[in-house]
Amino acid sequence: MSIFVDTAARMQRNRPLRVAVLGCTGSIGTQTIDVCRQHADKVRVVALSVYSSTQKLVELARELGVGHVAVSDESHATDEVLQNLPQGCQLGMGPRSVVELATLDEVDCVVSAVVGAAGIEAGLAALRAKKTLAYANKESIVVGGDLLMPLVAPGQLIPVDSEHSAIYQCLVGERDKDVRRIWLTCSGGPFYGRTRQELASVTAADALAHPTWSMGPKITIDSATLMNKGLEVLEAHHLFGVSVDQIRVLVQRQSRIHSMVEFADGSVKAQLGPSDMRIPIQYALSYPERWEAPCDAVDWCAEPGLSFGEADEQTFGCLALAREAGRVGGTMPCAMNAANEVANEAFRKNRCGFLHIERVVRAVMDKTDVQRVESLEQLRECDALARRQAREVLLEVS
Repeated sequence: MSIFVDTAARMQRNRPLRVAVLGCTGSIGTQTIDVCRQHADKVRVVALSVYSSTQKLVELARELGVGHVAVSDESHATDEVLQNLPQGCQLGMGPRSVVELATLDEVDCVVSAVVGAAGIEAGLAALRAKKTLAYANKESIVVGGDLLMPLVAPGQLIPVDSEHSAIYQCLVGERDKDVRRIWLTCSGGPFYGRTRQELASVTAADALAHPTWSMGPKITIDSATLMNKGLEVLEAHHLFGVSVDQIRVLVQRQSRIHSMVEFADGSVKAQLGPSDMRIPIQYALSYPERWEAPCDAVDWCAEPGLSFGEADEQTFGCLALAREAGRVGGTMPCAMNAANEVANEAFRKNRCGFLHIERVVRAVMDKTDVQRVESLEQLRECDALARRQAREVLLEVS
């Protein structure tokens, strides 16, 4: 089934695209707002959600004239600043209120920038409500792709991850059966070329120093372990209907080639551009059009040479574990993702070492009783069990 947009329907719209931004104060959310500001004649933000950042939520709601907001963390229900929301702005509290934003009649497109597997319910709701879903929440596709993808009508889901946006662009006008391989590019992270012995002593501060991309802390640590690339392999598997083994990770240190697609005749199409997440965000909102760039163009005559390398799955074992989870399928990716989220947070809080992240994920995967994915409740139970097991393993290694 094609995931590509009905271009005629998109081009016939005679009013601005009405957007809900879920997770509006995170890295992707704030950059989405930047794009919406730049193209205020083409995009109108009508709904916003945050986890707990109520001060910033109120500022954005007042600036953009938003009519609907939601705060996921109910402990912030009494925050005094919420009294300063614009007159008539409707406030929802709790996780369910975020899901409700995705189904509002006045919303055309939902930008899901919620971090982690928590975004899956909002994604399901948006798809069922026939909204266009601009998806930056890779974990929920990894965990619940078996539930999400059967609901996707042609043109309903547009990826926001830079790599998957690149693949999407390379596949426009091509036939699925002609795809031989996807080359998923990777900067290699801050520890490219290091040995496992060297990785044993790196700190969270070291890992948060990504060489080319500005991202949130969870994703930045995942990039250092290459788990982020493993999650992206599974995301591409679901989005583009290819096997895990048709996706090869290619280290491209300059982060200028954002991904490539190889076809049956040996031709390869690549998408290149600046290392700026606002470009794929904007493409998800503008397709099939291309709007004025949100950042400076690359001067290709002044660029140093492009380099390529192999992703080292032995040294960075999280990538290999993610591939294994994808091959097994069922609830294994859910367990793998939950264990990684727990271990990632523990490392960021200096409660375990860098290599312990891989060890925790491996241990939880070994304990997982894999089942066919059948419901959201089943995935919640699998996620909760894997998190408990991950915390138990952390007590053993710390």
